[in-house]
Amino acid sequence: MPEPKRQFSIKYLYVTSVMAITSLALILVTAIDLMNQVKNYRTNLRQDMEVLVDFVSHNAASSIAFDDNISEQENLEALAVANYVLNAHIYKSTSAGQNVFFASYNKSGQTIESVADRVEQLEVPFIRGNIIEISRPILIEDRKVGYAYIRGSTENLNLLITKSVVRYAVILLLSLLLCLAITLYLQQKITRPLNTLAQEIESVAREKNYDARAGVTQLIELNVLSNAFNVLLSRIQDHIQRQEKVEEEHQKLHLSLEEKVNLRTNALKEANQELIRTLEKLHQFQRQMVENEKMASLGDMVAGVAHEVNTPIGLGVTASTMMLDRLKQLHKDFDDKTLKASALSKFMVEGEENLNIIYRNLNRAAELISSFKQVAVDQTNEVKRTFSFEQLMNEILLSLRPRLKKHQHKIQLHYDPDLIIESKAGPINQIIINLIMNSVIHGFEGMESGTIDIHATMLGSSKLNIVYKDDGKGIPENLRKRIFDPFVTTKRGQGGSGLGMHLVYNLVTQGLNGSISINSTDHSGVEFQIIFPVEQKSALELAKSL
Repeated sequence: MPEPKRQFSIKYLYVTSVMAITSLALILVTAIDLMNQVKNYRTNLRQDMEVLVDFVSHNAASSIAFDDNISEQENLEALAVANYVLNAHIYKSTSAGQNVFFASYNKSGQTIESVADRVEQLEVPFIRGNIIEISRPILIEDRKVGYAYIRGSTENLNLLITKSVVRYAVILLLSLLLCLAITLYLQQKITRPLNTLAQEIESVAREKNYDARAGVTQLIELNVLSNAFNVLLSRIQDHIQRQEKVEEEHQKLHLSLEEKVNLRTNALKEANQELIRTLEKLHQFQRQMVENEKMASLGDMVAGVAHEVNTPIGLGVTASTMMLDRLKQLHKDFDDKTLKASALSKFMVEGEENLNIIYRNLNRAAELISSFKQVAVDQTNEVKRTFSFEQLMNEILLSLRPRLKKHQHKIQLHYDPDLIIESKAGPINQIIINLIMNSVIHGFEGMESGTIDIHATMLGSSKLNIVYKDDGKGIPENLRKRIFDPFVTTKRGQGGSGLGMHLVYNLVTQGLNGSISINSTDHSGVEFQIIFPVEQKSALELAKSL
């Protein structure tokens, strides 16, 4: 039995929607305005500091010119009226390019060390914590003779910001309370007539008083509903009256019908027998229709089974792509620290649904594909043996000679002739053959001659790296990402099954427990890199194994 859906009242939906929209709008407006106001506070503080330091640097020029630090010290004492100024220093530049202390003002309890070593870096106001620092060069006839440095407090700025935040919070709270009051008032205007109408409907259904009528309200929509309800009551009432009249007539006719019933009983029996025969024929026809439908469905399934192979694979790819997009968005939200529990829950639900879709469709594809061609490679009977890689390649090329002799293509081998390994020779044999034939059929199509290079090197002592290259026409972009998928081919309808590279992938990853990667562009050939674990052996060990 399906679970009942969660129900909501109009009051809840109305109040929740209005309050949510209003809260969001007020928060956004308040946040933007607060940010602008804080920005203005900071700008005003910087401007005040710039004006003050410009004034100090201008006055200090004459004191430095006359080397009168006593007068300058008295001038700096005037900064005490600016309560946000903590320190003011005047530095005189020497002929050696150094800045030496000349005069200073320090607010009570705010003595700091000399900043002569970094005064040149503070020409742009620098705010750090509760401190703002700024300096200006002291110029005499466009010649720099020193620096004026002022260190101020941003406590007033922080106090203004705090007051603004509190003020905006109070305004926001009052606005929301006012909005809530207005919303509750308006929802009552809507729900009260609805409740009245619902009570009238319940009363009619319980007491069957069809003479009752719904009243008129101030809401046009509810008046339309009330009028429709009243019309329904009127029609029910008319129907009851007609039914009562018909029953009266029925009672009158009942007496005369008894005689007619006896006369028509025989006719009814005959009609009943005819009806039974007709019903039997109908059942036979129905069974025939069912059988025909079954045969038609079976024919459609047989005719479209090849097309159905692509459908579950496409659905699986679509579901996996959707899941990757959701995972990228989830990862982005996680990195941006905006991940919500609802988003994670939604991702888990959608992920489970997508995985179920992928599993069902891939399972269906496997069942369909197995009816046409067996592509799984059973590696349980494959036994490792010790062999010479050069001998294996010679055997492969020898087996391919009948297919390659009608072409002008070259196959160049690059590896150590003394390379001896212990691995599964069968999968390696089939991988190389498939890659070479893939180049001949697809890569060198329309080319008189092409070149294939096969490189084999050991990575350490436990892995073999095979690099396969050709200079053919390469793989188009639309096929490159799906090259290892089953039934991907450019020879559809020309004998290509699309299982060759899929078989190569299975042999590398499952048969050899390795990995394969591709690098290709249009008209620039193709390169496959295959890496799988092996055991390197010596010639003596090879001889013993033989």
